[in-house]
Amino acid sequence: MKLSAPIYHLKRKAKRLARDQNIPLHEALDRIAGQEGFGGWSLLAAKAATTAPAGKLFPRLAPGDMVLVGARPGQGKTLMSLELAVEAMKSGHRGVFFTLEYTERDLLDRFRDLGVDRALFADLFEFDSSDAISADYIVKKLAAAPRGTLVVIDYLQLLDQKRENPALMVQVRTLDAFARERGLIFVFISQIDRSYDPATKPCPDLADVRLPNPLDLTLFSKTCFLNNGAIEFRAAS
Repeated sequence: MKLSAPIYHLKRKAKRLARDQNIPLHEALDRIAGQEGFGGWSLLAAKAATTAPAGKLFPRLAPGDMVLVGARPGQGKTLMSLELAVEAMKSGHRGVFFTLEYTERDLLDRFRDLGVDRALFADLFEFDSSDAISADYIVKKLAAAPRGTLVVIDYLQLLDQKRENPALMVQVRTLDAFARERGLIFVFISQIDRSYDPATKPCPDLADVRLPNPLDLTLFSKTCFLNNGAIEFRAAS
């Protein structure tokens, strides 16, 4: 049975229902599960765990990949990227999350949204929210990272935020060379330009990536774009 939307969208719907009708969250979750054809939320969550998009996407990634995950706000790009890190950790690899946006508490909330116990990956997951995040900083932090480590960068455009940092093109090329040399997988969360019109196409694509400064998008070997529950994954030809 296919869910009408990703589980994190359904959980948000349940939270709104609980707030609007002043009912316990567990009751709201069960109601949403009922609408999806399940006897309870636990059954829905179990089903979602076996059909999660990241679970299908992760086996298609390879050491050295540069992956772009793009969507407008609220469409699940951060959760998708975190899910990929979880899939990497499930297979015994490390997951590293660099962010200039989230706090560690925020990320713990995202783990809960996914129904994942962060403690299960205590030795495999690393969170870094340093103000110094840049390509050079990331390379230094990952100097000893083992092959297969999946690295999330939240988000692409913020690498270019500080004037003292190299140009975005230079930084992405640095990370591309490092990924290929060390066998790491980089996942870049990306903003989408406001001009993107979902009435024209169901998902954004590379033409819709917001670029305040020049960047050769062919540096990315794979892309994943999301909108309104739809997911389009493409590998470079």
